[in-house]
Amino acid sequence: MIVRLAGAIFRGILVAMLIMSPSLMLPNVGADGAQIVALIAICAAILTIFEYGSNYPCLFEFRDAPPFNRIRFFSLLLTVVLLSLIARGQQMPSSLSTFLAVAGHIVASSIDFPFSPVRLVILMLPEGTSDESLFMLRTSAGLAYLASLLSMAVFILAIRRRDWPLRGGQFNVWVNLPTFDPTANGDVVYRLRRDGRVNIALGFMLPFAMPAAVNAASSVFGSLSLEDPQTTIWAVAAWSFLPASLFMRGIAMSRVAAMISEKRQNTSDMESAFLVA
Repeated sequence: MIVRLAGAIFRGILVAMLIMSPSLMLPNVGADGAQIVALIAICAAILTIFEYGSNYPCLFEFRDAPPFNRIRFFSLLLTVVLLSLIARGQQMPSSLSTFLAVAGHIVASSIDFPFSPVRLVILMLPEGTSDESLFMLRTSAGLAYLASLLSMAVFILAIRRRDWPLRGGQFNVWVNLPTFDPTANGDVVYRLRRDGRVNIALGFMLPFAMPAAVNAASSVFGSLSLEDPQTTIWAVAAWSFLPASLFMRGIAMSRVAAMISEKRQNTSDMESAFLVA
């Protein structure tokens, strides 16, 4: 119990640091904005501590099936830190921020073609946006998209090399999938495969759908302004992280479905061999 609580507190601190990192790294952050960010960070840390400290989680999936959540967390942390360094370099240039800006510009240029996700992100900006804001958004989108692709590649390699999600030969569906009801109507394997395919499809479409949704909403709520660096950081981070997270969730659920199906087949083979004997 003490080890679990200590781990939950450590994870809560990491989540709070993730949320506060842009406001801590960027210069000239207002006091009101810093207080709001601190409040959100405290709430997120408390939620993380309760989820990882309890025996029965309510929201966090694959809690006891590392490295699923670890890869997602460090992917988001890397994205937020890199984008914060680029934004900081707009006001306080350094060799690191300049290198990241050049790298992001090269990556964005290589994937910026008609109807690409990066091009759609740029097109959602209103007319009259400054060149500085346009350059920062384009560079940030390129780096964030690269970070999301790397996180998916790392996750795929990890689950292939570590026989994921088995840990010590056991996998508790209730603990690791608290929002999935295995007792509902329909076969568990079929539903897991269906949900996995849906998540993968959503992960593929979301980078294209999010800019379109922002453009559609701008006619009702007004154009999106990305003059605030923190707004740009979190908007781009969400645009890149959410699709990658859905991809990983879809792959994970498909993996669990394959594991259950294989276990059923082995049990059926053992029963058939016993009957023959």
